[in-house]
Amino acid sequence: MKECTLEKNHINVLSVAKASFRNIISDVMKDSILKKKPYQYSQCGNSFNRRTSLRNHNRLLTGEKSYKCSECDKSFNHKSSLTNHRRLHTGEKPYKCFECGKSFMQQGNLMTHERIHTGEKPYKCSECGKSFIQKGNLMTHERIHTGEKPYKCSECGKSFIQKSHLMTHERIHTRKKPKKHSDCVNSIKQKSNLRAHERI
Repeated sequence: MKECTLEKNHINVLSVAKASFRNIISDVMKDSILKKKPYQYSQCGNSFNRRTSLRNHNRLLTGEKSYKCSECDKSFNHKSSLTNHRRLHTGEKPYKCFECGKSFMQQGNLMTHERIHTGEKPYKCSECGKSFIQKGNLMTHERIHTGEKPYKCSECGKSFIQKSHLMTHERIHTRKKPKKHSDCVNSIKQKSNLRAHERI
């Protein structure tokens, strides 16, 4: 029992240390990127620290998608995007969580997942102080304060904070909506009754 507790504590310490180290490296990289940006894009004036970043930016603005998937013909403007996409076809999940063993297709998804174990919630609401693991969750939460409801029902005009809430709401309309027989004006409320009516 003691060994198990020690092992768990050791893993938790490692997870926290790993997250902290990642943040330090990220800060160092940001500093070096901000200092030196010798490659400038003439069209918009943006500067980059690497020639490849300049090329990628150019592809983004021109819409050029040089990297094509051999499985489904989807195209991408970054090689890394194609690599990530191919994993949908192969099922490869190279990024594994050391804490629980769960695997992910993308490194960013693993990093987000690891916050469950470390308890890190880097996205904080400036209005009420509530913190979140993912930026998207914070953005959804902030709509409570702003009153923004971007998902609108095309049937009745009611608006919602989350897309999932709209989808749940839309079922009200699809359940109540009568089915119509194409050859006559009779409205049939249930699918089974419609089939029986069509046989007549």
